Amino acid sequence: MSADTDQTRPRADTASVTKAVVPAAGLGTRFLPATKATPKEMLPIVDKPAIQYVVEEAVEAGLHDLLMITGRSKRSIEDHFDRAYELEEALAAKGEEGKLKSVRESSDLAQVHYVRQGEPRGLGHAVLCAQAHVGDNPFAVLLGDDLIESADLLRRMIEVRENHGGSVVALMEVEPEQVSLYGCAAVETTGEDDVVTVTDLVEKPSPEQAPSRWAIIGRYVCDPAVFPVLHRTPPGRGGEIQLTDALKELARTSPGEGGGVRGVLLRGNRYDTGNKADYIRTVVEFACRRPDLADELLPWLRDFVDRQERARV
Repeated sequence: MSADTDQTRPRADTASVTKAVVPAAGLGTRFLPATKATPKEMLPIVDKPAIQYVVEEAVEAGLHDLLMITGRSKRSIEDHFDRAYELEEALAAKGEEGKLKSVRESSDLAQVHYVRQGEPRGLGHAVLCAQAHVGDNPFAVLLGDDLIESADLLRRMIEVRENHGGSVVALMEVEPEQVSLYGCAAVETTGEDDVVTVTDLVEKPSPEQAPSRWAIIGRYVCDPAVFPVLHRTPPGRGGEIQLTDALKELARTSPGEGGGVRGVLLRGNRYDTGNKADYIRTVVEFACRRPDLADELLPWLRDFVDRQERARV
């Protein structure tokens, strides 16, 4: 490679974020038996699978190159983002243009690639499976359990990464009794109201051990320096390779080596579909927003709640 060519290549700390990684290899044990044969990522939020909302968010933030980390029994995810010619022809023949548009929408969203995680060894290992695709570029990671109301958070995280380098995590303040469900961050304020510097991270601490109530939710923008760190990160909490542990090391690494971790504070709504109660709440809320469902659903909900309250008396 010539000197001129080398000089024109973007450095890792200033390169634009154009790729997204979506880990989707989990077993979904909290939703058994529904997830015995159906990926948890394909559970519908009304009439659209949860993972499609995640892909739409990435695309809205400008990321059109997506890599999904899948596993056994996840083939339906690939089928969903592929063309369904027989179905499309049947809908076209019936003149059902609205349904035809909705079916084609998922296959036209983005350029989606797939790689399998041979065994479930944690989020850190899933991210490692993306190394060949990502290369020396910064990249976003979006977890399918977390639905974010808009792409504003991810866009802001990408902006912070491109302005400052390093890695960026999304942070949400949670109640003390909830910190054990998340990775929690020790933070310092910056000159930007919605941005903090992360100085330490603890994966699923007890309330007494938590460095703060700022919890990492399922959005990350990672410097490629995370890969060599993940390669040497031993199994941590739950016997799995934790992305949190690798980011903890990067928080203590110099910026010249791809280090530094910042947090962007969530200002909008986030929906956790990773447990049954929150999944049901998400479905109900999304359904109540729909003009085609709200007029019928809201009166029924009010009546149902009234009947439940009277039954308790």
